[in-house]
Amino acid sequence: MKHKTSKRYRAALQVADLKAKYDVTQAAEIIKKMPSAKFDETVEISAFLGVDPKQSDQMVRGTVSLPNGSGKKIKVLAFTENPAEALAAGADFAGLADMIAKVNGGWMDFDVAISTTSAMKDVRQVARVLGPKGLMPNPKSGTVSDDLPKTIKEVKAGRVEFKMDKTGNIVIVVGKKSFSVKQLTENAQVALAALVKSQPTGFAGGRFIKSITLSASMSPGVGVDLKPYSAATVTA
Repeated sequence: MKHKTSKRYRAALQVADLKAKYDVTQAAEIIKKMPSAKFDETVEISAFLGVDPKQSDQMVRGTVSLPNGSGKKIKVLAFTENPAEALAAGADFAGLADMIAKVNGGWMDFDVAISTTSAMKDVRQVARVLGPKGLMPNPKSGTVSDDLPKTIKEVKAGRVEFKMDKTGNIVIVVGKKSFSVKQLTENAQVALAALVKSQPTGFAGGRFIKSITLSASMSPGVGVDLKPYSAATVTA
């Protein structure tokens, strides 16, 4: 396995200087030129943030609607008292007591869970199951809504959630390697704009975004120039 990784890495080095920084379009072009795996790799933006992950008022999370979609077919579970409406809007699974029982029984065959506001009092029964997996509906991530048809359509069309981990790193999916350079660039720029806007009010100052890389599932990261994002991420 190590031999394959080093061989792939050496091949990637033939494409670009991995110690350099590039604009988003150049980074997308480099990712496209790197050796491909036998599957359609997911392309992601990874950023290291200057916030203190231990401070609750510095948590970074949000959602972004990718203009070209994420390239992934999203299975949506809707917790609702009106499952027929949710299913008609495109949800893969919908219900309340029955779905809560399934999740408590270990069923997790979905990518995003959404809920109506009124259903949340019951959905809290599965918080211990969904919470650790990042699947618990939450108003801050746009997954608690009283307009389920609209929310379902947005999620299916390519709305992506992002949330910082305990080390100050954040990952945002921006598409698939089969996407064109233009599609990847547009998605990445919109995702980075959303990340800039997610700077918490509790952030004390300094550089909010310390580093950005673009990578595919099996490729090394390509450094992205911070300049377009630094002016908006430094506070006095």
